[in-house]
Parts: sequence; C-alpha cells; structure tokens
Amino acid sequence: MSDSPYIIDVTAENFAVYVVQNSHQLPVLVDFWADWCGPCKMLMPLLAKLVEEYQGKFILTKVNTEEQQALAQQYGIRSIPAVKLFRNGEVVDEFAGALPEGDIRAFLDRHIPRESDNLVTQANAMIQQGDVEGAIKLIEDAKASDPTNTRVILAYAKLKATLGEIEEAEAALNTLPAEEQENPEVTGLRARFQFDSVVGQAPYDETLVHALANGTATSEQIYQLAAHRVMENDHEAALELLLKLMMKDRSYGDDTARKGMLSIFEMLGSNNEMVNRYRNRMFNALH
Repeated sequence: MSDSPYIIDVTAENFAVYVVQNSHQLPVLVDFWADWCGPCKMLMPLLAKLVEEYQGKFILTKVNTEEQQALAQQYGIRSIPAVKLFRNGEVVDEFAGALPEGDIRAFLDRHIPRESDNLVTQANAMIQQGDVEGAIKLIEDAKASDPTNTRVILAYAKLKATLGEIEEAEAALNTLPAEEQENPEVTGLRARFQFDSVVGQAPYDETLVHALANGTATSEQIYQLAAHRVMENDHEAALELLLKLMMKDRSYGDDTARKGMLSIFEMLGSNNEMVNRYRNRMFNALH
C-alpha cells in the first residue's frame, strides 16, 4: 500500500469507486502488474514519480493480476505491464510494456487538462452565447501561450471551420503530430471539409428542393443538397439523401454517395445510434 494520496491499490470490490467513479472527475491510470514481472518493476517507479510530479492531475491505481484475475480477464489483459487510462467511466487510451519516461509523459499530456484548456472551455461558452469574436481571441491566446496543446489546436481548427475558413482549419490540423491525425475528431473534421467545398461551389437554391420534390433532381443536385444538410448539421437528412442517391445512381462520381455516407459516419463517431442505423441500411442497399 502506498502512502501517496495519488496512488491506490484496487480490487474487484473497489474498482467501480476508485477507477470508474473517480474517472468522471479526472483521468485515472490503471497499471496491471504482477510480482514476477520484471518490466512491471521497471515501470511502476516511473509511474509513481510522475503521479507525484503531476500533483493530483491524475490518479494512479494498481491492479495485481495474480490476485485480481477476474479484473485482468474483464479488461483483456494478455501481457503485463498493461496500462489503461480511464476517463468518464471508459478506457480512452492505453499502452503496453515499460515505456521510456518521455513516452509516458506524452501519453499523459494527451489527456491531462492544462491551463490553456480552461481558455478553450471559456471560448466554447462564448460561442454558445453568440460572442464569436471573443471566442476567437481566447482560443488564439490559448494557442499562443501553449502551442503544443493538441486540444487547443483542434478547438482552433473547429472554430475556423465553423466560420467557413477551411484553409486555415486545414492548416491547423496539419500541425498536429502524426499520432493525432487518426483521432476521430480530426478525421471527422476533415470529412466535413469535403462537404463545405461542395457548398462553396453550389450555393443553396430553392430549385434544389423543388427538383427533389418533383422527382427531377439530378444526381449532382441530390449530392449538393446533401452537402448543404451536412453543413446545417441535419445529418439524418443528409444520410437519407445520400442513401437515395446511392440506390438511384451508384455510378455517380467515384462511388460518391457511399463515400459521402462514410464521411458522415466518421463525423458522428461509431457510437452514434444514427450511424449504426444507416450503416445497416447502406449494407442492405449494397447487397
């Protein structure tokens, strides 16, 4: 048992409290280890050093896999050391093996709030209140004070995209490190860019709606209307239009309708109910 308030030995009986519940307040790192594991004995002092250095910005919990085999099985532990990071009750990141200290710091910094994150939170509140100019200034201040914070860069890119400044948004995303490029928020934002480009080339016109209503809409018009619906955040209407286009004219573009649906799935995330529903409908339409 550690004397540190930031390090806790957990069992199946208290896991829900010390890990799951605490993770709704701050990041919780879970280190799965065993006495016989040499690399575990190399990793544990590093984690203990870092949790003290970060002074309560995350909690380190330890699971002895020999004594807590059910927990190890529940979380799919096949080799140790295995480290999982919980946030809001779920595993959001993980690594295996005794990583160097620099790599562990980088891992933690992806999830531990920084001062610049507070500015982003304030900026998002300003956006909700309609103060876009104030939000821009706050996010630019955050970006200037903490240029390596990937969450700030992403917030900046999102705001620029919302304002229609796609080139600036794209440039910001390009500055993110390689490991962040596959972040679902990043890939989702990039997916949105393609629809913004279509909207820029085909401004909204009531003739698009009328053509769809009377059955004379071309494949291009259906796709353009779907792009407008995406930019209005009416994703279900967009998916319905793209599904209609895919069934009507699969050859339009380079399988454009299906790819458009996949882009919207990327934007919404795999856990979205609408994604699961339309993915099934798309599969049925293709088969």
